[in-house]
Amino acid sequence: MSMIRFLLIVAGLFITLAGVIFALQGVGVIGGSFMSSTTTWAVTGPLIALAGLALLVLGLRRPRS
Repeated sequence: MSMIRFLLIVAGLFITLAGVIFALQGVGVIGGSFMSSTTTWAVTGPLIALAGLALLVLGLRRPRS
């Protein structure tokens, strides 16, 4: 596996995880933060998660070299 593929996959996983956590905080499932029950994070979180998924797919579909 090339270094670029590895980095895309790892970055995609971390960004997706962060987006999911942000979304859960935004809708109030995870509390204890300034982000809890805030519409901004409820909308931004899924967008960040989608960006992470795009990087993950890009890394998995990238041709091997």
